[in-house]
Amino acid sequence: MRIRFTKMHGLGNDFVVLDAINQDFVPTPAQARFLADRHFGVGCDQILVVERATTPGVDFRYRIFNADGGEVEQCGNGARCFVRFVHEQGLTSAREIRVETRCGVIAPRLEADGQVTVDMGAPRFASAEIPFEAAADALTHALDAGGERVEISAVSMGNPHAVQVVADVDAAPVARLGPLIEAHPRFPRRVNAGFMQVVGRHAIRLRVYERGTGETLACGTGACAAVVAGIRRGLLDTPVRVTTHGGDLSIAWNGAADANSPVLMTGPAATVFSAEIELPNHLA
Repeated sequence: MRIRFTKMHGLGNDFVVLDAINQDFVPTPAQARFLADRHFGVGCDQILVVERATTPGVDFRYRIFNADGGEVEQCGNGARCFVRFVHEQGLTSAREIRVETRCGVIAPRLEADGQVTVDMGAPRFASAEIPFEAAADALTHALDAGGERVEISAVSMGNPHAVQVVADVDAAPVARLGPLIEAHPRFPRRVNAGFMQVVGRHAIRLRVYERGTGETLACGTGACAAVVAGIRRGLLDTPVRVTTHGGDLSIAWNGAADANSPVLMTGPAATVFSAEIELPNHLA
């Protein structure tokens, strides 16, 4: 089977984007793993699928598959690439669209300067909604990660995040602790592990070990979760510049006044190339 795809990235967090409106194709887990493979496939952190909306008043449906083939709920950097993709492919002329995901509707907007702002919706803190096993909801929780005590803030941005504060993000044990936190039994659907260094009231540095992918150059929902956690803990004030290995995002959240206010994420999205690829028959 030959399929068309577009390679895109948001701050180095890279994607294979598939138009499932004009071609009848949604990848199986094996096909997603092949596409994501950086040696035998295209290579990416995640596969994004553009589909027709199934909900009235919504423009598109957005599906996300991790590099391990599993389908997940949300991806912030991918949402920015999504709105640029549907514009460039002529699927819409609207600068702001409404997109349904597995966790609800988001609203990405293509700005005049080429940046993309995404209304990511309100964060969730109830343990059952993350989901996270805890005796009670709290600002921070202690985890045992391989015999080491780690203090994290648990928050959902449509997908689960565990954010910890570190003194130096460059020296943070992301490769060692990331997999232990991701697969921690108190997170029944696994979790994205964020390592946040507070630089100032309006600036942080961040690394994220993503669920089903590993450490990426940037994580949009991880940036949102980190800022939300920092504001709730009294460490940050909105807006916040989030510096990742791939570049900077701007995150705004008026949660100090209203915890139910939406998180707004602004950053770039870029197209790398478009092409076709032949999928091996044994993966069908």
